[in-house]
Formats: sequence, structure tokens, C-alpha cells
Amino acid sequence: MTFTTRYDSPIGALLLAGNERALTGLWIEGAQYFAATLPQDAQEGVSPPLRDAAQWLDDYFAARRPSPGDLALEIAGSAFRSCVCRLLMEIPYGATTTYGTLAGEAARRMGRARMSAQAVGGAVGHNPISIVIPCHRVLGADGSLTGYAGGVERKRFLLRHEGARVPALYNSRQDAL
Repeated sequence: MTFTTRYDSPIGALLLAGNERALTGLWIEGAQYFAATLPQDAQEGVSPPLRDAAQWLDDYFAARRPSPGDLALEIAGSAFRSCVCRLLMEIPYGATTTYGTLAGEAARRMGRARMSAQAVGGAVGHNPISIVIPCHRVLGADGSLTGYAGGVERKRFLLRHEGARVPALYNSRQDAL
């Protein structure tokens, strides 16, 4: 059985989903692909993994730097999407990478000669456990804040919250000071 609960965060309402074993979904309300992997028979309720996820989010928004590895996670999707999610979880708090860099590493791990950054972007965009699996830490090749299903302003907020040093986070020269 999958249970869901809402969590009020600084970036808006979040929907958490999980079973008795693990967190299976975390979506920003109104985001693209919202609840895309949520089973139709999910019921509102709480399970131990949902309580753990709420505590994780409390810690995250209090800047206590929790790790994705602190939670039991079940990632729905293909082997490719699971590979991309594992790569996302390796991006350190406050750091960023690019879609191209992820594509190169995904290709290496999957035994392929190459992989397109666009394919990786699609997998990143369909991340079923946002924030915990930090897809907001991925930037365009030019450092732009492109491609966040939750919206660029939320991505900007999360990266600023983590103290990321990315020029695209600042709207003006004065913000960067």
C-alpha cells in the first residue's frame, strides 16, 4: 500500500508518497510530472518512511545538510532512469554539475560509448523524488538554471539555500556581492 501526506515547505506544498519500506515519491505541487508515478490506489496516511522523509525535509530546510542516503528510497522507472537518479544522489550538497557531465558518467556506467545530454535531461526532469534526489543541482552547459520541473525560481531558491556558487543564481551584479 502506498500512503501520501503533504508537507508545507518554503517552496510550497510537497506531496510525499511511500510504503512501509521506503519513500517512493516527493513532488512539488504544481510541478511538471506532478505525482506521475503515484499509484491510483494510494491513500492519505503516514508510514515510518514518510515520517522519516518529513524529518529529513525539516533538517534540509534548516540547513542541516542531510544526505539522500539517510532515507530508504524506492526509485520507480527504467534502469537508465535509476542510473541517473543514483548519479544525482552523488552530487554533493551545495555543488552543481551539468547534463553533459551526467550523460558522460551515465554512458560509462551503462557500458555505452556515449549518451545524449537531452536523454539525461528527460530522466532528470522525471525524477520521482525531488529535493532528496537533488535534480536541482544540474545546470545547462553554460551554467544556466535550465530544466527544472518545479520551476526555475524554486531551483534558484534551493541552490541559494545550499550556498551554491553559481553566477546564474543572481539576478543582478549586486546580488552576487
